Amino acid sequence: MLVTALLATLATCHPAARPLPAALPRIPIGAVSDSVLRTLFDRGQTFGEFVEKASARRDGWLRLQREAEITPALLTRARAVGGIWQLLVVAIDRCGDSMNSVPYAARLADSVPGLSLRIVLPTEGKVVQESHRSLDGRTATPTLVLLDETGRDVGCLVELPAPLRQWNHANRTIVSADSLHAYRNRFYAQDRGVSVTTELVEMLEAAKRGAPRCDMEATR
Repeated sequence: MLVTALLATLATCHPAARPLPAALPRIPIGAVSDSVLRTLFDRGQTFGEFVEKASARRDGWLRLQREAEITPALLTRARAVGGIWQLLVVAIDRCGDSMNSVPYAARLADSVPGLSLRIVLPTEGKVVQESHRSLDGRTATPTLVLLDETGRDVGCLVELPAPLRQWNHANRTIVSADSLHAYRNRFYAQDRGVSVTTELVEMLEAAKRGAPRCDMEATR
């Protein structure tokens, strides 16, 4: 029963890769129009609204809503970027990877003038997931896309923060589901959001330089 529940949880966050039907070709990054991204953002929930409605993993969402913090050095860097930026997030409450990353992204947005965040569910944000897939080609939650003030896609973070993303990509086919889950839990407990917020700040800095960052499969 435990293994079955674990596999169900993992599948919720990152379903197995499968070929898209011929009528639905893979959507390359940048193919989703700015107007669609802006519309999704405008229709999205604030983090507070999302947590208020969360039923799965509710205790974890509420705890991280209270406890998530950003290191002062990262806040200084993020605030130095300036400008107007929006984080469009595709997330779902029952996904542990969403729970362990999105609260830190929300805290960053709350703490940086000019940066705002909205969340949409996969039912609405599927087109964003299709155009921003994981390193091995899956749609996944969370998917975070950085938009500039015109609504243009200027960066992304898909599924996992960079150190965990690289480890998972290298090991997901050679270790058990139990081992993957245990490693992720240890990582999140020890990291406390530093990796995801570091990557988001680096993404902001890169976007300001005109060099969008999106570590994903080679569909560009």
